[in-house]
Amino acid sequence: MLEKLMPKSDEFFDDFDAQCAVTVEGAKMLYELLSDYRDVGPRVQALKDAEHRGDEVTHTAFNRLHKQFITPFDRGQIHTLLSRIDDVLDLTNAAAARLHYYEIPSSLPDATELARLLVLSTQKVQEVVAALRLIKKPEQILAGCKEIKRLEAQADEALRSGVGRLFKSGADTLLIIKWKEIYDFIETATDKCQSVANVIEGVVLEHS
Repeated sequence: MLEKLMPKSDEFFDDFDAQCAVTVEGAKMLYELLSDYRDVGPRVQALKDAEHRGDEVTHTAFNRLHKQFITPFDRGQIHTLLSRIDDVLDLTNAAAARLHYYEIPSSLPDATELARLLVLSTQKVQEVVAALRLIKKPEQILAGCKEIKRLEAQADEALRSGVGRLFKSGADTLLIIKWKEIYDFIETATDKCQSVANVIEGVVLEHS
């Protein structure tokens, strides 16, 4: 069983938990901004600050990975897991930044829905990553990974529907291009959540 292979040190799991916490925070900040579209500049800056905190956690974890001899599971899997979680927050920040840089005048329901699905995805990632610390019921982790993939499929559909409405809206062409890019960033963040689930599935299936 995987729990028998785990070293006693919780440092990597602490890093994962810290990464996931700030990633959920960032996703919620984006969703709240799109749901209540005001004070865009300061709120985008707050999300950027959260992204910097996430980068610091990731940097610390990578340094630990290079220095620590014993790791809870394969080094490559740890590196990929850290990178994919970091990607989620980076993409969330990128979407928010463009709301500000592109001077988007108001939110759109489809963007808000994509952000809602991203929040749910990051929360489920947080749940399954935390479960790696004391893995006694791998079936629960695998069920969580399946839920992340279901949410990613929903985000795919939300993106397709949203882009369709965007092109039919009759809005200014430049504004459509801007929104399309923002939609893509948010949906790609959910793709990265699925990548996290894929790594976790590999860890569980190899060691359970």
